[in-house]
Amino acid sequence: MRIDIISALPALLESPFNDSILKRAIERGLVEVIVHDLREFGLGKHRQIDDYQFGGGAGMVMMVEPIYNCIERLKKERDYDEIIYMTPDGELFDQKTANSLSLKQNIIILCGHYKGIDQRIRDHLITSEISIGDYVLSGGELAAAVVSDAIIRLIPGVLNDESSALTDSFQDNLLAPPVYTRPADFKGWKVPEILTGGNFHAIEKWREEKALERTQARRPDLLN
Repeated sequence: MRIDIISALPALLESPFNDSILKRAIERGLVEVIVHDLREFGLGKHRQIDDYQFGGGAGMVMMVEPIYNCIERLKKERDYDEIIYMTPDGELFDQKTANSLSLKQNIIILCGHYKGIDQRIRDHLITSEISIGDYVLSGGELAAAVVSDAIIRLIPGVLNDESSALTDSFQDNLLAPPVYTRPADFKGWKVPEILTGGNFHAIEKWREEKALERTQARRPDLLN
């Protein structure tokens, strides 16, 4: 898989891809993540990428031409399955969407900034718009990192135990059950005996019951 991220502030995306699971996935060649500085496509001496909005109003708008030129340059090199725009008014990102995107080969993620991007880009080039929640960030970079992380960890070979991702919260519309590790008794706080008994059939049933209980208590909407 290849993920191309277009950003006005590419430095914000350095850390998320230089540590832990994502770093190892890139080093193993399981995924390629390329961050593009939109200012390289900016206009004029100062590489302008934003301007005042028509009709007046507070806030600058990311210009159509630099974004168009960047996306078209990428599209000349390969075909893209999705061109995603990170925006607060997009479709709410969930595990189902992450699962679907993890099966794609090439994805572009465009990070919004300022007041947003010229609507003509959304009308003519964007194939899907994604939000990570009902709130506003200073830009789409952190949201793009969240989406990329959720996608990449689902790629076969990224996690040491591929079955781990299949038991994550939301994979089956249930939250994950409680988990424990050693010691079995800490200050009198004991691990449930069923988990140390070695009866894996009973353990699996216990986990299913606890997952259902937790979902009913915390996110009953998932059960609908």
